[in-house]
Amino acid sequence: STARLKKGCWSTEISTSQLNEVIYPGPNLNMIVGANGTGKSSIVCAICLGLAGKTAILGRGDKVGLYVKRGCNKGSVEIELHKAQGNLVINREIHVENNQSTWMLNGKHTSQKTVEEEVKALQIQVSNLCQFLPQEKVGEFAKMTKVELLEATEKSVGPPEMYEFHCELKTFRTKERELENVCKEKASALEKFKQRNERNKHDVERYYEKKRHLDNIKMLEKKKPWVEYETARKELEGVKKSREDAKKQLKTVRESQAPMLKKIQHIDSQLRPIENQMKDKTVSIREASQKCKQKQDQLDRKHREIEDIKQAFSLKQTEAADRQKRISNTRRMIDDLRAELANVGDQSDVTPQINAVNAELRRIQEEKAKMEGEKADMRREKDNLNGECRLLKNRLRSLDDMMKIKEEKLRGRSKDTYAAVQWLRQNKHIFSGNVYEPMMLVISVRNPNHAKYVENHIPFNDLRAFVFQKREDMEKFMMEVRDSQNLRVNSVFAPEESCATRAPSRPIESLKRFGFFAYLRELFDAPEEVMSYLCNQYKVHDVPVGTDQTKAMIKTVIEEPYLKVLYTAEEKYSLKKSFYSGKTSTSNSAVRPSQYLTMAVDAEEKRQLEEQIRTAEKSMQAIDVQMSAMQERAAKLDHCDNELRAQKKGLSEMKGKKRQLEQKISTKQDSLRQMEQGGIDLQKAEEETKAQISAVNSQKVAIVAEFMAHMKLSMEKVYMALETVGMTAEKTKLETDCREGSAELRQACAMLEQRKARLLEMCKGLMRRAREICNMDPGESAVPPDLHTAFSQLPDTMDEIDAMLNEERSRADCFTGLSENVVDEYNRREQEIKNLEKELDEKSNALKTYRQNISEAKERWLNPLKQLVEQINDKFSDFFRSMQCAGEVDLHSENEEEYDKYGIRIRVKFRSSTQLHELTAHHQSGGERSVSTMLYLMALQELNRCPFRVVDEINQGMDPVNERRVFDIVVRTACKETTSQYFFITPKLLQNLQYADEMTVLCVHNGPHMLPPNKWDEKAFTRRCVRRKGK
Repeated sequence: STARLKKGCWSTEISTSQLNEVIYPGPNLNMIVGANGTGKSSIVCAICLGLAGKTAILGRGDKVGLYVKRGCNKGSVEIELHKAQGNLVINREIHVENNQSTWMLNGKHTSQKTVEEEVKALQIQVSNLCQFLPQEKVGEFAKMTKVELLEATEKSVGPPEMYEFHCELKTFRTKERELENVCKEKASALEKFKQRNERNKHDVERYYEKKRHLDNIKMLEKKKPWVEYETARKELEGVKKSREDAKKQLKTVRESQAPMLKKIQHIDSQLRPIENQMKDKTVSIREASQKCKQKQDQLDRKHREIEDIKQAFSLKQTEAADRQKRISNTRRMIDDLRAELANVGDQSDVTPQINAVNAELRRIQEEKAKMEGEKADMRREKDNLNGECRLLKNRLRSLDDMMKIKEEKLRGRSKDTYAAVQWLRQNKHIFSGNVYEPMMLVISVRNPNHAKYVENHIPFNDLRAFVFQKREDMEKFMMEVRDSQNLRVNSVFAPEESCATRAPSRPIESLKRFGFFAYLRELFDAPEEVMSYLCNQYKVHDVPVGTDQTKAMIKTVIEEPYLKVLYTAEEKYSLKKSFYSGKTSTSNSAVRPSQYLTMAVDAEEKRQLEEQIRTAEKSMQAIDVQMSAMQERAAKLDHCDNELRAQKKGLSEMKGKKRQLEQKISTKQDSLRQMEQGGIDLQKAEEETKAQISAVNSQKVAIVAEFMAHMKLSMEKVYMALETVGMTAEKTKLETDCREGSAELRQACAMLEQRKARLLEMCKGLMRRAREICNMDPGESAVPPDLHTAFSQLPDTMDEIDAMLNEERSRADCFTGLSENVVDEYNRREQEIKNLEKELDEKSNALKTYRQNISEAKERWLNPLKQLVEQINDKFSDFFRSMQCAGEVDLHSENEEEYDKYGIRIRVKFRSSTQLHELTAHHQSGGERSVSTMLYLMALQELNRCPFRVVDEINQGMDPVNERRVFDIVVRTACKETTSQYFFITPKLLQNLQYADEMTVLCVHNGPHMLPPNKWDEKAFTRRCVRRKGK
């Protein structure tokens, strides 16, 4: 327990506090009483920081230097802890300049880590809300999750090993899940490998079957060239023998043909003179033939000349016929034109009608020009509106993007609030009054640099709160999102009378000499209801914001009346006036950087942009309607214009038709006269043609006579040729008889010679091929012994080998889609299956071991925990029952195997008409949460294994009835001999409370007229009190 607490230069809200204070608490209940601002909470801060606690536990300043009294360079705290082996004295000295601390343990310098270890050994946990509950953390207790509450309870009242067992169980469970997942993965992989190998097993068998057939094919292909070579060699021997026999027969035939050869020579001697004469005749005939060819060419030219004469005459006949036809047509056309001219002469003048049509056309053109001008103006107006609309949409899109960024920040901080925003946007129509999304979405800071002031002044719980104009709308909203959807959201409703325009207590001009430039309200824009709520709740209309000049003049500034909260460039100052001394106390804290309001979205600008876009789109739609009407009118005008032009064309044609007809008649008459004067005399042309043809025929007769003279030489050559043919025929017959006797033999010999050479080359090629296939050396000619054995089991003829090859290839071709990779993959997977089976056995055994360990650890942890929770529940229920309410504590878990999800659930009800509800930060009121928190802590009191417990101002939100009941329970429970030391800090007490002799009351006084501690005389004070009572 704490035996003594001494603090020096410690910060309190009263700037005139004493420099050194020494507190001697009692072993049981210690009630620390004092007015607000006297320094009660500074005792709590001293206990926390003196026991090496973090500043975050206190929820006040984040630096230890802020806990030292303003104006002092350093502060100290000394705590003496009672210990059976000897008291432990811890001293901490805090230096403001560098926020560093020096530590002493029993008068010796030491480190913070050593102090932390000593404190932990005494089972002191200042970070555990079940043991140490500062004023700023009272509300945090109800916000603790069931899991956090269980861990805090285990650390506070459970046996030392209980929390260790719990952590060990969570670790075991995590590893068990990991092993289970590993086993599942490996079992799944093993099953997949087995199934895949089972599917591939048939393919592997087929692969080996195919390989056997391919081996047979390979061996047959090796034997085949040897069989081919042997067959070719035997055939070559037969050819050689046949060739020798044929040569002998040819020699015999040549000896029997000698007389025939002599007669052939005699005929050759007679043919030579005749052939010489024929050569001479041939030269003469060639010259005559050349001349005959020339004469023939002359005859051909004469033929063509006659044909040209006839063709010219024919053309003249055709031309004469065409001219007569044209003359006839021209005369007929002249008659038709004269008849038409006679009809046109009877019609009236159409000039007035043409003038009327022209006038109407001018009117239509003027109207169309006017419409085109109007359409051009409308198009320009529409383009301007379209450009303006595009700019407005781009600006609106940028605002939407900024809003999305703010929404993402909201979702990152509070998913429930974000979900409620989405629901509200879809159901806004069900509310009768104005409903606004969370303030952080609708507040638009005018200057991003000022966002930090607004964000520091308005708590985040209100920044994420929905604002309602009407209370019934708020109740409807909370019933849906909180009760039905179980979302944790905040909501507020604006004052019935608007405070948005409420005037500040002083004009800002009167404060500008201190560096203040605006009130907080002028730094941002918000809807009227939101601004009204902020002015009413947080007085944003009366909180000035200053600069570094304000910071420099802060001592003067805080003396100004009416200032309660103010901001300098980087700090927030809160000023409070003591009801007892009239002195003003100040507290300051650093202004945190803005996180949510930096992205400013002006809701009014967004609304105006949307309205301007709608107006521009309506104007463009109206222009489109007008342009459509003008388009229809223009189409009608075009139709009228076309009809008038057609009418004008018809009238113009009618007016000029007479003149055109007269011109056409004159033109046709001139053409007729020219055709009649240009006639051809066909009789004269016919006579000239006959004379020309007769002259050409006379020339042809002379050419034919010369041609016949040259033909005589050719006849003489023909007679000599006939004689030569007779002798040549006889010679040919003799030669044929000779050839017939020996030709077949010569041909047979040549064929046999060719066949021999071909077979010899084939044998050499087959031998080379056989050596290559069998991988033999070039000099080897015999089959290797190993192949000879294999060849002996195969067929010996080519037909049998080819048949067997075809059969083996057909069978091998049946095994399609197979490769060696299938076999390699099959063998590799078989090895992987063996490895996986081994690994799975090892992991399964490890999993069994872990499950056994978990079962043992669970038994060690869960049974004592259930007993502990049952004891807490009994105390908690008794306390609530004594207050005519109901409450219970139970161990809650959705899954018994999920040890990190176990938690302590507190359920309470304060009215008989309601059901038990879980204690949360949202469902119960502040006073109900305080009562529940206090009774839970008292239920832990008798079970507590920690040396002391601290609770600071937990009775602030309680009503008098509950406060009295809770006080009685605290006194009864904390004053028992079996309980640990208890510090209960309160600024107020009800009258006629029940006190116990075991409790110690520590009254905290502070002010400018207080005696220093070294001058305090308790006996003198007691004597004065006795004398005053005696009077």
